[in-house]
Amino acid sequence: MMSTSIMLFTRDLRVRDNPALAAACEAERVVPVFVFDDAILTGPFAAANRVRFLRESVADLRRSLRELGGDLVVRRGDPVAEVARLAGDTGARSLFLADERSAYGTRRLAGLRGLGLDVSALPGITVVPPGDLTPANGDHYRVFTPYWRAWDAARRRPAAKTPGRMRLPPGVEPGRPPADPVPGSPSPGLAPGGERAGRARLAAWLRDDAADYEHVRDDLAADRTSRLSPYLKFGCLSPLELAAAGPEGFRRQLAWRDFHHQVAAAFPALPRSDYRPRGRRWNRDRDALDAWRDGMTGIPIVDAGMRQLRAEGFMHNRARLITATFLTRHLGIDWRAGLRHFGDWLADGDIADNAGNWQWVAGTGNSTRPGQVMNPLRQASRFDPGGDYVRRYVPELAGIERSGVHRPWTLPAARRRGLGYPPPITDPDRPASGP
Repeated sequence: MMSTSIMLFTRDLRVRDNPALAAACEAERVVPVFVFDDAILTGPFAAANRVRFLRESVADLRRSLRELGGDLVVRRGDPVAEVARLAGDTGARSLFLADERSAYGTRRLAGLRGLGLDVSALPGITVVPPGDLTPANGDHYRVFTPYWRAWDAARRRPAAKTPGRMRLPPGVEPGRPPADPVPGSPSPGLAPGGERAGRARLAAWLRDDAADYEHVRDDLAADRTSRLSPYLKFGCLSPLELAAAGPEGFRRQLAWRDFHHQVAAAFPALPRSDYRPRGRRWNRDRDALDAWRDGMTGIPIVDAGMRQLRAEGFMHNRARLITATFLTRHLGIDWRAGLRHFGDWLADGDIADNAGNWQWVAGTGNSTRPGQVMNPLRQASRFDPGGDYVRRYVPELAGIERSGVHRPWTLPAARRRGLGYPPPITDPDRPASGP
């Protein structure tokens, strides 16, 4: 009797350096499957940009598997129930998947382990799996710098081999992806999903911009960051491969990603509760929150970031820091409101990384300087000195010269009235409160 395994794709939508796929392909026949969970398509985790990016990534994965002689079995429903059904239909005894430590991934893995299959959860979502690095006095690192030292010195697993050929058991119906329309309206400038698109983006970045990463990554107008984050979110690219290919500054960003994953694994309430409670009383000003969401705060650098988010499903990392600081420190609004809005629009909306960064900015997370507050105008002067980033995303200010683009309220009254741009909703030089 021929051995049969099931490969359950989750957040590892690639064929290159995929340890779970490589291990599954050691069987004589393999059933690669992706299950569209309604929680992702239409439920609490649904977001237009991520649903479209996911569908494109799954379609690209299917093409890659067909090129290897196999196929991607697509199902819709509960992943545990669909795997159980496939195991019964094919006689598969083993199941392979990426080791995902989110609350959702942990529940899914527990259900899969109850099916009576030989279940192997293998690395591939982070460079260093959560829990592999621990300090002497705890179960996870609470401060980034010592984590970075341990992370950078840690031995890396060898890259997994890309399968040469694979065989799908006879009689398995591959199925079709959901025909439902994507919920909401995806951003017009959303990047294409899939491993092919991700590898093309990676090649272009390595060729043109990676060598200058440290010098240009905070330059808002230059737009020379890698833009690889959505491909990491869905596992279209291997984080291990990126760590080997990118410069040190880029590796440090990957380490930040792994840091937040190990924090979230140890503190699953990270997206909901303060990691380090500070006793803050948050402002509940709905109008201010709406102005921030719509990019109409009257602070050009903030509004440019928020409008980029809606236009592209992406925001420059420096703009993320500026906009998040403005919401939590200048408007005094709860970081969870910002987290939800970013979650609604970011194609790279990774729960652990998004929540970890929001809490860091708000002073409730892993920052060693919780009282630090970024001044948006100083940030604008430093990282968008010519105002080109603002002009790109705030067309009302396209005709404003360099000296006035970041402070349009200082222009003559007649010119201000002709802009069609609102006055500041708060004094950007005065934070609302401390941590």
